[in-house]
Amino acid sequence: MNLLVTGSAGFIGANLVRYWLDNHPNDSVVSLDKLVYGRANLAEFIDHPRHTFVQGDIADAELIERLFVEHRIESVIHAAAQSHVDVSIQDPVGTIHANVIGTAALLEGMRRHAKVRGRFHLVSTDEVFGSLGDQDAFRETSPYSPNNPYSASKAASDHLVRAYHRTFGIDVSITNCSNNYGPHQYPDKFLPKMICNGVDGQPLPVYGDGKNIREWLFVDDHCRAIDLIFHNAKPGSAYCVGGRAEWQNIELVHLLCEILDEKLDRPAGTTARQIAFVADRPGHDYRYAMDSSRLRSDLGWSPQVSFEDGLETTVNWYLSRPDWIEEVRASR
Repeated sequence: MNLLVTGSAGFIGANLVRYWLDNHPNDSVVSLDKLVYGRANLAEFIDHPRHTFVQGDIADAELIERLFVEHRIESVIHAAAQSHVDVSIQDPVGTIHANVIGTAALLEGMRRHAKVRGRFHLVSTDEVFGSLGDQDAFRETSPYSPNNPYSASKAASDHLVRAYHRTFGIDVSITNCSNNYGPHQYPDKFLPKMICNGVDGQPLPVYGDGKNIREWLFVDDHCRAIDLIFHNAKPGSAYCVGGRAEWQNIELVHLLCEILDEKLDRPAGTTARQIAFVADRPGHDYRYAMDSSRLRSDLGWSPQVSFEDGLETTVNWYLSRPDWIEEVRASR
């Protein structure tokens, strides 16, 4: 199969390309990224013999057309997105252009050139469902209720994918996942920011009172879920994917502070003194949590990496990659 993966220099996309090349030796991967964050995440697979990297914008319809024709693309895993809520609040139109127009351009490429051959998989988010209270969890039947420009743009992408399936017969699937974490995530995201700032002695900014709750999913477990769904799910399927690890933001920051104190041989409580509460984000959803029971029952998936092991792997990765961190920061 000739597979197009978008967002290959991003967090989920880069991990997915590596996973795919390791686990599907008969597939060739063309990856596309705009390189907003630079090339740091491409280093581990840029020269792989079954991989071709293309720099470009997913919303560039002419480029997408050319990729489908020149590389005979059969299937797409669409992981590219402007995924930062704060950026979407600062630049909602840019976020809509990237996430909605970009998805439409890829779907058009699929409709025109690969409709009868392959599948279009969209990597989406739990944020399309809005905010939960203290009980229950999102599931595939939950109503959409996005509360910020980022989540609204991703909801629009979900709807476009379903519409192209129903209208044009394209084989599609969707994953709505909880917060991913792991190696190669950029330092403007919550966990790597806390790790990197903690190491550097910089403030650890926590929105509001820090009691907002997120469910965490190790990125390798998400890649396995995408693989299973891509190859085995019925056309038009959507699955909720969660790691069954819910944490209040402030509790997680305190845990990271304890880990960093130990690993950096600091007196207990040193890193926690860097915690700085900041004004809450507009429209900040209180809680996300995912019910992945349908994915378990249909396809036999369950998370294999415990949160404790995943967090240990993640912290160790950042502590051992100062050059990667500097390269990413320099590109911004």
